[in-house]
Amino acid sequence: METTRLVIGAAMPAPSISQLRRRHFPHRRGGAHCLLSARAARPTFLTRCSYSSKGDGNSRESSSTVRLDVEDSSDQGTSLANEQRKGDIYELFSQAQRNILYLNKQRLLTMEELKKLQDENTFLLQEIEALEAEVQGVPLEAVQQSTFCELLLRIDIMVISGMISMQEASDFREKVVNNRSVIQGTFSEIHHKANTELLSELRLFLRKPIEKPLHVVHICSELDPIASCGSMSTYVAGVSCAVQGKGNLVEVILPKYTSLNMDGIHGLRKADTEYESYFGGIWHKNRIWTGMSNGVGVILIEPIQLSYFSRDMLCGYPDDFERFSYFSRASLDYIVKSGKKPDILHIHNWETAIVAPLFWDIFAQQGLENTRILLTCQDLNYQCLEDPNKLEMCGLDPRKLHRADRLQDPNKIHLVNILKGGIVYSNKVVLMSSIHSRDVIIQGSRQLEATLTAHKEKILVASQGLDGELWDPSKDIYLPRRYSANDIEGKSICREALKRRLGYRTGSSIIVGCICDGYSDIHNLKEAVHVALRRSAQVIFMEKLGSLKKSTARALKEEFINLDDNIAFIEEYDETLAHLIYAGSDIILCSSFEDSSLQIAMKAIKYGCAPVQINFPNDESRQSQGRDCRNRVMSKYIISTYGELSLLQALDSFQVKDGMVKGLAWDAECYDLHWEAYSSIRKL
Repeated sequence: METTRLVIGAAMPAPSISQLRRRHFPHRRGGAHCLLSARAARPTFLTRCSYSSKGDGNSRESSSTVRLDVEDSSDQGTSLANEQRKGDIYELFSQAQRNILYLNKQRLLTMEELKKLQDENTFLLQEIEALEAEVQGVPLEAVQQSTFCELLLRIDIMVISGMISMQEASDFREKVVNNRSVIQGTFSEIHHKANTELLSELRLFLRKPIEKPLHVVHICSELDPIASCGSMSTYVAGVSCAVQGKGNLVEVILPKYTSLNMDGIHGLRKADTEYESYFGGIWHKNRIWTGMSNGVGVILIEPIQLSYFSRDMLCGYPDDFERFSYFSRASLDYIVKSGKKPDILHIHNWETAIVAPLFWDIFAQQGLENTRILLTCQDLNYQCLEDPNKLEMCGLDPRKLHRADRLQDPNKIHLVNILKGGIVYSNKVVLMSSIHSRDVIIQGSRQLEATLTAHKEKILVASQGLDGELWDPSKDIYLPRRYSANDIEGKSICREALKRRLGYRTGSSIIVGCICDGYSDIHNLKEAVHVALRRSAQVIFMEKLGSLKKSTARALKEEFINLDDNIAFIEEYDETLAHLIYAGSDIILCSSFEDSSLQIAMKAIKYGCAPVQINFPNDESRQSQGRDCRNRVMSKYIISTYGELSLLQALDSFQVKDGMVKGLAWDAECYDLHWEAYSSIRKL
């Protein structure tokens, strides 16, 4: 009996079984289980269709025609056969539609995955180029020169193509050349931009008034990651990179400690010549070392005849005043003898506060008439009271400084407060605080209340930002897998990597990390450990870089090392491990949210951890938080979200908050307040 052939459709060629097997279905990064689930989701393809290229007579069937073979039965079965054929046709169409929808969905998923891979590839290629440039010793100036030259060449193309007139091109070139120092920060990734987009930016740039770039020189005792024992080191590093990133010139002068972290300095070089500085009635020779740290120029001063900085710790010695007075005077002598004429000398805390009276008493008349002084105070409780006769060692007339304010001890009323001298003789003073207003800080400043009140008009309060390039899990070069708020999968990979490195058992145990900064109460830390262990958490303690006090990690180790194997103690700071602790932990212990820098809390939030403070503020401190302060965005979020959070609560229901997407870096409000201080004193 002849077989009737019914044509279903010939719109597109049907794939063979081998082609279907070879077809690539993208899978997520989660591993093999994702691939298996993708395979399981494949639909059942049409199995009742035959693929034929046969033909008869004058007609030939296309090889892409899909046919359905149906047996022709007797007349009584015609009606039943027709109904059967209709049902078969409907089922085939339904399956075909499902197949098409599935394939379209897979195509969209493939395109999304391809776009994600392309973005990651572009990011990795940029990082590789940056690393290769760093390895090859390509300086920052070379990168800036590249942007500058390309911008001028693009202007040539615009003029030749008729997009702009010759006069407009001339105006563009003049503006670009005269403001060369800010080109890198103003025009980014111009090689990816079309001429129309770049032209729009150039016209805005032409109308925008550009301030003359500033030359800022920091004279300080710390700089992260070269020399660090407190929050000042990260502050100097952060503000230096932020200001220089806006097209200004920033340099940092430090003592040449024997305990410097040399890995943090690139291109370290010892100068062939020496110079002399005055101290203790005679002139002393100094050796100069130069290098770069995070793109900022660093000058290290090494006394040749004195061993002030050939010690294990950065500070904490009985002769600290003599050590840092010598360094302050030597820094000013270096600036004058090197011919520098900075716009601003930025000094820090009591260690270099003596620079201010020294500058106006001796050095302002030596070619530095246009230089101004900015003093930053991290903590007013750390002051230096000294015999005024010691001021003569660095050539300062002791009559220029008054006695310390409100001293109750009659045996100390003749002493002078070095920080007070810095406040009086500086053009602007920045008090660092994340939660307190200016009035609250002044009222709680003990011996300096009268001085701060008298100079209230030149005082600003600012908070500290986070280094957005170094501390960002989406860019972190130390992590085995980067992640972000939109792609959090990498955090679990970092958690397992941290456990393997520390020898912890793998599994779902909560990890509680702590970077000990020396300010947490040891008894509160011990209690926190007991709470964490009772909840079967795994705890990690690591000593902060350059800690001056007795090792907190060592003190805790003596009590807990024989009690539980779920505790790890790292007594020496390890930069790579520090990043992995933030990335792999669920909870990070902080000293207090009253810390002026809030660096540990901000790093925890950025890396998706819950920050828990160990030293809770008292009621009086809580009432004074946040009054009439301008730098409230970051600190308000931390205090409102985590201020009342106890470790027990965090262990019960810890979760990644939305803080990972918060603007915690220096290019936010922190930078604006500091730039306001710089700009205002330049006009004095």
